[in-house]
Amino acid sequence: MAWLTVALLSAAQASTEGAREWRFNVYLDDTKIGYHHFRVEDAGDQQRVATDAQFNVKFLFFNAYRYQHQNRETWRNGCLQGLDSHTDDNGESFRVAAKKNDEALVVEARGRTSRIAGCVKSFAYWDPSFLSAQKLINAQTGEHMNVAVRDLGQDTIEVRGSSAPARRYRVTARELTIDIWYSPQREWLALESRTGGGRLRYRIQ
Repeated sequence: MAWLTVALLSAAQASTEGAREWRFNVYLDDTKIGYHHFRVEDAGDQQRVATDAQFNVKFLFFNAYRYQHQNRETWRNGCLQGLDSHTDDNGESFRVAAKKNDEALVVEARGRTSRIAGCVKSFAYWDPSFLSAQKLINAQTGEHMNVAVRDLGQDTIEVRGSSAPARRYRVTARELTIDIWYSPQREWLALESRTGGGRLRYRIQ
């Protein structure tokens, strides 16, 4: 079965010339509503991360909900060095800009400036080391949120029509509850979250 595991991992993570990509279709329950793409590129001792998402929920012939999110991050040694995000959450606009100086990560969001000392992490699902953090910065709002992580143990998940072994974790932060699955090789495979409108599911394209 080793060949099957390798094939599933290749399906989950595409690599192109030093860059890794995760391309997810996003579903609300069983209805496809959009996509969320992640690209991580090594640049010397840094990593550059590009995230792009677009959701469109329709009810009958009307667009009931629209979401667009674009985020660019820079990392070094597992710590966030910079962040620049733009979000349109059903007509409500958000902009977050953050940059690390010698003392702290300086975050500008919603007309306010805050400083966060130490090694700051975002909800970097592509890097399972983020699960060890007690606080994470929300790239949409700029808020530095308390989080709790539970290891839910071994599980099996479908990747491109085939079953694959995975380990499941649950991340909670205020009203957010997010389940994430990783392969035995610690590659990100899937994500689910409960919303007011149903179950949001990420599935590898």
